Amino acid sequence: MKVVLLTDVKGTGKKGEIKEVADGFAQNFLIKTGKARKADNGALNENKMKIEANEYHKEMQKQDAVALANKINGTKIFVKIKCGENGKTFGSVTSKEIADALNQKGFEIDKRKIELKEPLKTIGSYNVNAKLHPEVTAKFVVEIVAE
Repeated sequence: MKVVLLTDVKGTGKKGEIKEVADGFAQNFLIKTGKARKADNGALNENKMKIEANEYHKEMQKQDAVALANKINGTKIFVKIKCGENGKTFGSVTSKEIADALNQKGFEIDKRKIELKEPLKTIGSYNVNAKLHPEVTAKFVVEIVAE
């Protein structure tokens, strides 16, 4: 019997897939527990529409990320940090401070999307990446200055 899976079923398939399974397994487990429904024309059409809508939303998210990356690329932001007389910094600049500086410039970016290998501990200029989407990365410059 052909069924459309409504949830992920271990050993059978993932949500949205159309699978051929044994009649007893379909009737007594999958359909009864709401994990699948019989693959009639209505179910197949509904599944197709859900897949198309999901792909459309993913594409829109990617386009939004590309537009934001184009605005951010090449931007230079300044972060102030306290320093001693010899140029040694007190503390470090983390992705949170960089995200706050970007938000002040009008770019809404979560701190978890900023890629830093380690916190920045010296005064200077650094190239930083922000992963806005699995396929889109923005590159900008962070200038750390003494307060």
